[in-house]
Amino acid sequence: MDEKKRLDAIQALARQINGLPIGYISKKNINGKARYYHQWTEAGKKRSRYLRDGELEPLQKQIEERRSLQAELKKLQAEMPKQSQPKLDFETSVITGRGLAAMFQGVESWQRRDCFAQLEDYLYGSGRDRVCLVFGLRRTGKTTMLRQAIGRMTSEALSRAAYLKARRTDNMAMMNRDLKKLFDAGFQYVFIDEVTLMRDFIDSAAIFSDVFAAMGMKIVLSGTDSLGFWLAMDQELYDRAKPIHTTFIPYREYSRLLGINSIDEYIRYGGTLRAGETAFDDADANAQDASFRDDESTRRYIDTAICRNIQHSLACYEAGGHFRHLYSLYEAGELTSAINRIIEDMNHRFLISVLTEDFTSHDLRLTAANLRKERNPQKRTDVLDTIDTEAVTRRLMELLDIRNREEQSIGITQAHVNEIKEYLAALELIVDCPIETADPDAKPVEHILFTQPGMRYCQAQALVHALMKDETFAAHSELEKAQVTERILEEVRGRMMEDIVLLETLKAADRDHRVFKLQFAAGEFDMVIYNEKENSCEIFEIKHSGKQVPAQYRHLLDEEKCQQTERRFGPIRGRYVLYRGETAQAEKGVQYQNVESYLKELPNLDVCQSNKIVPQTMGPVL
Repeated sequence: MDEKKRLDAIQALARQINGLPIGYISKKNINGKARYYHQWTEAGKKRSRYLRDGELEPLQKQIEERRSLQAELKKLQAEMPKQSQPKLDFETSVITGRGLAAMFQGVESWQRRDCFAQLEDYLYGSGRDRVCLVFGLRRTGKTTMLRQAIGRMTSEALSRAAYLKARRTDNMAMMNRDLKKLFDAGFQYVFIDEVTLMRDFIDSAAIFSDVFAAMGMKIVLSGTDSLGFWLAMDQELYDRAKPIHTTFIPYREYSRLLGINSIDEYIRYGGTLRAGETAFDDADANAQDASFRDDESTRRYIDTAICRNIQHSLACYEAGGHFRHLYSLYEAGELTSAINRIIEDMNHRFLISVLTEDFTSHDLRLTAANLRKERNPQKRTDVLDTIDTEAVTRRLMELLDIRNREEQSIGITQAHVNEIKEYLAALELIVDCPIETADPDAKPVEHILFTQPGMRYCQAQALVHALMKDETFAAHSELEKAQVTERILEEVRGRMMEDIVLLETLKAADRDHRVFKLQFAAGEFDMVIYNEKENSCEIFEIKHSGKQVPAQYRHLLDEEKCQQTERRFGPIRGRYVLYRGETAQAEKGVQYQNVESYLKELPNLDVCQSNKIVPQTMGPVL
């Protein structure tokens, strides 16, 4: 067997092995009865699962098959010839050859991010003088993308590829010397992970593009320090970098990657490629490294993935002279508080008042008001008017690490607010989707959308947790408590679903289309898609409900609102209600569309042109 066939066989075996269960089967005698458990280690933690009737024998066969294939794989790997390249003495952590081939064994069968094609376009395209930057928040698939790219290489390309994992003790001088050695040895593809850990990366990044990429090397730089990359692109790598952002994961991609087809699941966990369970008081559960499972994991994620990101980048760039207001907030331990306040705010407003006034929960206040005036007498209640609101708010603030003015050591100014906004935009955590009015002379109002639903929803879960600790609330019946807490979460889900639809439609739209919320003196259209080229529009209501109710689309049929809209944005070509039920036709041309289907189909809609009027049964066209 030649080297290529042997390498192909190794890859095939690795794929087979990856599809089989790991671990072993243990037997326990409980009350004289034998019970069997599947036990394995995952992320350094021991896991165990009880085997039910009929599961034991198939699992045994799969585990035995895995062991057999592993033995075969080990034999083939031992037969691989030694690398043709001379043994090089590296100063940084460099992986080549067989070590590189082993990197993709665990991810070969995983689905790839939508942006993966951009990475391969860079690797095998004809361009020179540019580096590729893969960056985003933690747990958004960056390192996995690098490993998948390595796994899809031909044997020839793989023999000329190297992977470097940067360490905090490394510096750009060491990296420069190692890259020279790799170039002289004929290496063409270099993947450098966590490159921003090097303190002098931002100020010296140009060597990657101006020296090594210019000589023909394909260099992929990856890391979680998004601000570091952003600063580098503005300075050292200006016009010499192909950026690939991983932070934003739309519903359609999240659904494909994780096999989740529920908008509510996306609302609950969306933002990272790891889901968890809510366990506020379970220390063991909280210790697991999962995002947005609970208040503690979310706060920890904001602290580490966002705030420490700031600290590292700013300390490494121009001696900490850039974004100095943010740095002072971080040093005082108050940056997490400021970010959580903005996320909790209904419209994510970047105002001094949002960051300095005594904190009140929008979710609690709005739900209390809505329950008070609920039309259905069976659902109407004033339970939330009887609780110790101050105590509940205080507990929520503790959960989210939010501080009031008297607890803040830094006097927050507009400069702080501006820098937080600029930084979160650089991280792709916020996007502006403006609010328009029917008045053509009125300027659009800023409307900030937050791209990480899991962070926002966890705040609502934290509120429920704080509420359950209230003695007055706890005294109510289980049914009444369940109804009230579900109402809080339901209202949050409703507001979040509106934001998700707006955000993802905005990102799907081309230059000929504008996406916005349209407000009137009384009432609004949740979303409008305006075709500037054809001077026509489509109007939407977005409802979290799974039921069809005529009141849901009353605004869409309001003659005055429609006339105002058409005077400014042209003929209305479609009226839609996006909801969680089945697609159906309602009265007077109003269409109900399933929101999950709508979000999944967004990239397949013709967003480049819509030169003809589409029949109402076909749905919206961007």
